Amino acid sequence: MLNIYLGDMDEAIYHPTTFFDNVYEDEWITDPLSVAMIKDVDGSEVVGAHLIESPVLGPISTKELSGGVKTLMLMAFDESGRIFNASVCGDNCAKWILKISGQKDLAINLRHIMDFGTGGFEARIANTGTVVHNMAEFVEIAGEYV
Repeated sequence: MLNIYLGDMDEAIYHPTTFFDNVYEDEWITDPLSVAMIKDVDGSEVVGAHLIESPVLGPISTKELSGGVKTLMLMAFDESGRIFNASVCGDNCAKWILKISGQKDLAINLRHIMDFGTGGFEARIANTGTVVHNMAEFVEIAGEYV
């Protein structure tokens, strides 16, 4: 299940992109989930663990991936229980956050109202314990905290 803490959260990793650069493992990059996220979010192709082909930048290293993709990979592969600031992600990452939370319990910190789309979803708002099932329910609560 997705657990969302809204607003400032001292224990959250505020700048996950820098954190990623210092902890990621090569196998994260070539995992099928990462390959799909990199293609969808950044529009880039994974050539190998150390080489990504970007349609805009040409050949890039993993350190030049977007902050959104880096944060998604941390959410997917970091097993420490850390909570990451998902507000560094664009709304194009929302479906991936829902996918990851469908595979494991996931806690994130949001400092803005992320658009999870028009479909139904389930998330527990950690601030209140309330479970929301769609954007209308999410916005009603999130508006009080962000």
